[in-house]
Amino acid sequence: MNVLDKKILEMKDENIQAVRESIMIKSVESEKKGDMPFGEGVQKVLENALELSKNLGFKTVNLDNMVGYAEYGEGDEMVAVLGHLDVVPEGDGWTYPPYGGEIHDGKLYGRGALDDKGPTIGALFALKAIKDLGLPLKRRVRVIFGTNEESGSRGVRHYVERDEMPVAGFTPDAEYPIINAEKGIITCNFKRNFNRASGKTNLVSITGGTVSNVVPDYAEAIVYGDSLNKADLVDKYTEITKGRKLRFELEDADIPEHLKIKVFGVSAHGSTPHLGENAISGLIHFLSKLDLEEEMKKFMIFMKENIGYETDGKSLSINIKDDVSGELTFNLGTIKGNCDEISFSINIRYPVTKKDDDFMKTLTDKMSTVGLSVEHIDHAAPLYVSPEEEFIKKLQKVYTEKTGDEAKLLAIGGGTYAKSMKNIVAFGPTFPGEEGIIHKPDEYITIDSLIKNVQIMAAAMYELAN
Repeated sequence: MNVLDKKILEMKDENIQAVRESIMIKSVESEKKGDMPFGEGVQKVLENALELSKNLGFKTVNLDNMVGYAEYGEGDEMVAVLGHLDVVPEGDGWTYPPYGGEIHDGKLYGRGALDDKGPTIGALFALKAIKDLGLPLKRRVRVIFGTNEESGSRGVRHYVERDEMPVAGFTPDAEYPIINAEKGIITCNFKRNFNRASGKTNLVSITGGTVSNVVPDYAEAIVYGDSLNKADLVDKYTEITKGRKLRFELEDADIPEHLKIKVFGVSAHGSTPHLGENAISGLIHFLSKLDLEEEMKKFMIFMKENIGYETDGKSLSINIKDDVSGELTFNLGTIKGNCDEISFSINIRYPVTKKDDDFMKTLTDKMSTVGLSVEHIDHAAPLYVSPEEEFIKKLQKVYTEKTGDEAKLLAIGGGTYAKSMKNIVAFGPTFPGEEGIIHKPDEYITIDSLIKNVQIMAAAMYELAN
């Protein structure tokens, strides 16, 4: 065991207590209040981290209560650890108090224990170990405290607009070993208006999904018409469900002679849509088989034939891929509408070496053939750091030395905090094989994992700063 690891073990109790105190602050973003842009809880947790940093002997800066940081060392260049102190709402189903910071069976429980208070506060003790040992650094080391990563990352954007960029760094807000490739993400809404007309069957309403980046596990439609025969409809959906994890229910709607069609699928994250079963796709497939009025029928058939259950955009001719991050993924996330108009959202994750120009015109042109127009587009460009970058090799060296495992480089479809700032990659805190419990009841970090993270971060800080 080297001197850094020993020093961190000596500070173990102090480190754990500091994380507990941070967890005890409910830092869910709330309404702006005075000069507190993200509400009182987030303000309190930021002030707590800055006060702790001062007590540990670091220079501290508060940028307009939007973001803060602690810094140690000298030099023209700076390396950074980017963490965040805000948390998602606790929700129900906890065994232990979500803001109690309680320790049971070697696990520290609480909202933010793993995401991301434990690692962020731990980074301060990693830096303190370097400081107390007087280890030489050629670059300054900065621990940055993000304040609304869970709801838009406005805090870190405020930092990027006003302060210094690191020459290298990492965010302990994902998983080990190292994520150096994150797909580009596009979310877009499409809309189609219809000329009202009557068919044998008429669509009254359609709705499904909650957000674009989740495979919808529920969708429903209300229809009416003379041609509705429940036995025939059961035959139709029975055929659809063969080989699929879909379940249909038919029930009389509140309005006489109206029928509600319910479809249940399987939810999954939008970055891995192939792991789910899209309820909206199932509903569209079903509706395409009904005797709807002509325009609506053509629309449903278009959606079935060009989107359907596909998760790679193949029938839309946008199924691009690369060797680094694989195939484009496509998720039909939400839908809502009636006989006058229908809108829906899609979430696309595209390969890191590609550009949105490689497929977006193809997509919009295809959609326009059935009268669909784009209402809104959100775009997050890909992140890709070459394996040949010096700081990637240093992080690999540290991980392998500290764990004995190969430091594989990971490509993911999701987006991490690393996208918020140049020269940052995701590095920790979850080790391969550990339970994925962020954003869930009974979120925890084991004490052993917390201390191991601090030791890895300290070694990484030292390597990157020299």
